[in-house]
Amino acid sequence: MELGLDGKVALVTGGSKGIGFRVASGLGAEGARVAIAARDPERVREAAASIDGHGVVFDSADLDAVPRVIADVESALGPIDIYVANTGGPPAGPDPLGFSRGQWEEAHRTLVLSPMAFLERLLPGMQERGWGRVVAVSSSAIREPIASIQLSNAHRPGLAAAFKILAKRYAADGVTLNTVLPGRIATERSFSTAGSREAAEAAAREEIPAGRLGTVEELAGPAVFLCSERASYVTGTTLLVDGGLTASV
Repeated sequence: MELGLDGKVALVTGGSKGIGFRVASGLGAEGARVAIAARDPERVREAAASIDGHGVVFDSADLDAVPRVIADVESALGPIDIYVANTGGPPAGPDPLGFSRGQWEEAHRTLVLSPMAFLERLLPGMQERGWGRVVAVSSSAIREPIASIQLSNAHRPGLAAAFKILAKRYAADGVTLNTVLPGRIATERSFSTAGSREAAEAAAREEIPAGRLGTVEELAGPAVFLCSERASYVTGTTLLVDGGLTASV
């Protein structure tokens, strides 16, 4: 299927590894011109080079850096058509009341304020050009809260609700906003949350209907589709990618 992404300019935050990198790679494979933004300069440089993309050093907690990142990408590649808001999860922990005020504030900055700071600057241009795609990589915790990731439970649903309102506002302008909800994907975060890769895989065999962890490629595929021309009538939605784990409708 031709996805209509040839020549489109995409920005993927948190794109130097894991899910973000696979989404960036998938967009590049469809002909998009991709910029990767992440904290580690060496990793950003290597990841961008591997997909013939553009790298930008960016910490999602640094809201004042958002205009610089946009200006950097647009200077190198042109106006941004696609924005993938991918932010690594905040700390996990067994006690839902065991997080510091600083951890709560940083989770709010990275999971809510940072994507909104990008959208304030990107949506008007997308609207003017009559085409735009925004996809947030979130968590299945939006549907069913997970005890060990209370900071995600509290913040990610707020961004999804904000996307719903913006999706209605910009739908007639050819701009869509959607959210993908990963379940248990084989990433370092999943392994650390479970205690080890072996523990994560064992739990997956017992608890996930598909009988295994998902792969980053299986998550990236739906995300890339939502960025495409073919997904032009899909907006304001949340898409589970969880192997059947989530029980709620």
